[in-house]
Amino acid sequence: MSYGPEAFQADTGASDQAMADLGRFRELLIEANAVMNLVGPSTLADFWIRHALDSAQLLKLAPTARTWADLGAGAGFPGVVLAILLKDRAGAHVHLIDSLGKRCRFLEQAVTELALPATVVNGRAEDQRLKVEVVTARAVAPLDRLLDYAQGYLDRGARGLFLKGRKAEAELAEARRRRRISAQLIPSATDPESRIVSIESARLVR
Repeated sequence: MSYGPEAFQADTGASDQAMADLGRFRELLIEANAVMNLVGPSTLADFWIRHALDSAQLLKLAPTARTWADLGAGAGFPGVVLAILLKDRAGAHVHLIDSLGKRCRFLEQAVTELALPATVVNGRAEDQRLKVEVVTARAVAPLDRLLDYAQGYLDRGARGLFLKGRKAEAELAEARRRRRISAQLIPSATDPESRIVSIESARLVR
């Protein structure tokens, strides 16, 4: 049985306006993906579970968080989905950070057309000096390297919520060779083999 918008709305409690925004974002993604590689084309048929729900599940883990940074935001997962779902929350803002200009132009189009509480930053994640409540990323790099990008955000008090696949436990073990990490692995709502790495703190071992 396919997982569609009705199931997504039932699982997340998304408003009708958020559902309309997500539907339009899906259309923008399909259009852009035809000319540049944002996501695997075969995954678009499973948009509502592979991309939308996979992103939205983070909100249940940080229900009071208003400020987020999505590192390597790429196609907008999880950042654009989070911005859509946080659109009506006072003070909410998502920073969409990516080093590639063409991906940033796609993100700008989505942010502008959907009037999202988000800012697109064309630059290296580790060069930014943003203070946010949550730093997140999906499909950017192995966890050890990802933490190099995210370290400044964590040092400024952010919690890390990183969407990872079946190698999450091994990646966390590898990252702990260079850092003292307070973390837990949370099962993904969309894939029994995937995990969300929740990091409260990470300190480089000198």
